[in-house]
Amino acid sequence: MSEPLVLGIETSCDETGVALVRGRELLFDAVASSMDEHARFGGIIPEIASRAHLEAMVPTIRRALEQADVDLADVDAVAVTAGPGLQGPLTIGASAAKALSVALGKPLYGVNHVIGHAAVDELVHGAFPERAMALVVSGGHSSLLLVDDIATKVTELGSTLDDAAGEAFDKVGRLLGLPYPGGPHIDRLAREGDPTAIRFPRALTLPKDQADHAYDFSFSGLKTAVARWVEARRDAGEEIPLHDVAASFAAAVADVLTAKTIRACELHGVDTLVVGGGFSANSQLRDMAAERCAEAGITLRIPPIRYCTDNGAMIAALGSALVRADVAPSSLDIPVDSSMALTVTHV
Repeated sequence: MSEPLVLGIETSCDETGVALVRGRELLFDAVASSMDEHARFGGIIPEIASRAHLEAMVPTIRRALEQADVDLADVDAVAVTAGPGLQGPLTIGASAAKALSVALGKPLYGVNHVIGHAAVDELVHGAFPERAMALVVSGGHSSLLLVDDIATKVTELGSTLDDAAGEAFDKVGRLLGLPYPGGPHIDRLAREGDPTAIRFPRALTLPKDQADHAYDFSFSGLKTAVARWVEARRDAGEEIPLHDVAASFAAAVADVLTAKTIRACELHGVDTLVVGGGFSANSQLRDMAAERCAEAGITLRIPPIRYCTDNGAMIAALGSALVRADVAPSSLDIPVDSSMALTVTHV
């Protein structure tokens, strides 16, 4: 019996992603982005993103089917992001998925976007071991997940208490006068700077924080510390060493993310770490994670950058895992949930 063919739809933010996955094999992943339409506003405008999803949905589905060389009638299940994300964009994707489910007479799976960022790694590196740790970091999420079964048993150990890592990068980028989104520009500057030039704070890392926030993250205070440092230099009429500021800021973020994650792996007896989400493209995070995992004897799995940003492949991958695990499909009246908890893989 052949593996199930799952069509995945992702519309949690500004990317319209559609992919086809058979088992753990990606047949094709099509993405249409509206990022350029948001750049002049310095952030994502939900109404603009929603309209872009409406315009891109049918052409993107058609492109995915044509490139995968499959007919829509061949699809065994439809998976869609049900949350977390922006309410309007989520609704567009869910509506399209429900319509396809009804028209095809195939089951629908409303899945968790954040867990999808971990699930996509199976398309690259194969099945997860019996237990793995997943660090999902992006513009809206910084989450540490203990994965016993990607379809049925994912436990959230920690998350961001305020700004997510990618969000902090965008805000610091704006502070430094860099184009939106700030993350890639700070990463580029950081490669030529000294990460030890400025000692920025590492929040929630002191002994007093371990009882309640051992695996939680906070980057709002770090962002404020960078702002005060830059403002003090500007007030003094001094030039801002952009490369060193970027490198020192990026190092502080990567240090906290990797230190807490490695500690969680050790305490939970995990020897495989999966890193996903858009912010996992950050070079300092990748380098520091590789170095610290090697020192701790932990296998590091990071998908190629094209799988780290929002895409349909991650949703199809999680949908495929649910189908293979014989999990009951979602009902057609499932709501979208902009703040979906990580205690559920699907709704």
